[in-house]
Amino acid sequence: MRSAEPAGGSSWFQRFLLPGFALKAVIIGGGYATGRELAEYFVPAGPWGGLAAMLLATAVWSLVAALTFALARALGAYDYRAFFKGLLGPAWVLFEAAYIIFVILILAVFGAAAGAIGAATFGWPEPVGSALLALLIVAVTARGTGVVEQMFKYVSILLYTVYALFLVLALARFGGLIGQGFADAPPPSGDWMSGGLTYASYNIVGAVVILPVLRHLTSRRDALVAGLIAGPLSMLPAILFFVAMMAFYPAIGAEVLPSDYLLRRMEVPGFHILFQVMIFAALLESGAGAVHAINERISGAVESRGRAPLGIGARALIGAAILTGCMFVADAVGLVDLIASGYRFLAWLFLAVYLAPLLTIGAWRLLRRPPMLQESVS
Repeated sequence: MRSAEPAGGSSWFQRFLLPGFALKAVIIGGGYATGRELAEYFVPAGPWGGLAAMLLATAVWSLVAALTFALARALGAYDYRAFFKGLLGPAWVLFEAAYIIFVILILAVFGAAAGAIGAATFGWPEPVGSALLALLIVAVTARGTGVVEQMFKYVSILLYTVYALFLVLALARFGGLIGQGFADAPPPSGDWMSGGLTYASYNIVGAVVILPVLRHLTSRRDALVAGLIAGPLSMLPAILFFVAMMAFYPAIGAEVLPSDYLLRRMEVPGFHILFQVMIFAALLESGAGAVHAINERISGAVESRGRAPLGIGARALIGAAILTGCMFVADAVGLVDLIASGYRFLAWLFLAVYLAPLLTIGAWRLLRRPPMLQESVS
């Protein structure tokens, strides 16, 4: 296993907020940013049921992220290969197989979403938006962890700002409809838990995808606090988005791009373009996070054999190969079908190879294993 870089000079932001921003970056992706995932998993439960499901998913994310971060630091494992070798032993290859399926699916979703955004906003042919996203992901991931971390930081600032403005404009344009939607809605029904748990289960794999940014943690306390904060940081933009969507409940649940549906009704052309640019940036950080995890896994395996880590050229070639195949899937299947069917399959897959082992074997190992010696002086 590779050890982390020295964390003595890590900043407060790198220790506590960067992991949450990175987790949000992986989760937000094509369906969350466009509202399609929210329509699929939360809108059917209604306004109050949807919010309850989102809070449930947030709690799951915080718990699993805290355990994952703490175990990764205890194992000195900062890529998913090293992490699952420590958690599952020889069975770690089961996670790698699941992760490959995950990457193919989510990058296909991102490609489909980028194509749909380019077509809806600029009138481009859909393959143009998908190709532009792929080129930008390759450009960012080829430069390594430092550049990826900077992207997480600055795209997060853009994203939280735009989502806050989005809610303000929604309240100004159709706040009465939002209030009426919540006032007329029944309390949460039994269905809301299924949507929240499904959404949480396939998305929380992001906690493993972002392991390279955990090298800044200085103690088990850092890991636990960063994990607990990561859940709310990841879900906050979705909650703001969902509240705005309730102005047009239940019809908005059938929209391919709920974001575009709401933006057209706001009738603020400049903000419409800004929001779509923000979604594209969210797709970029999510796709970059997924591809970067693979680059780091391969680089870790190369270094374990006494060779130099991957360079810019090798990282670019790996990213290009992955993205080319995934974009073909996006073009063939489409955004709605990818989210509706593929993500539910992933939820069960990751429950078996990640969540169940983490909550049992991983939690037991943390309880019986004392914190690293250096934590006593941090």
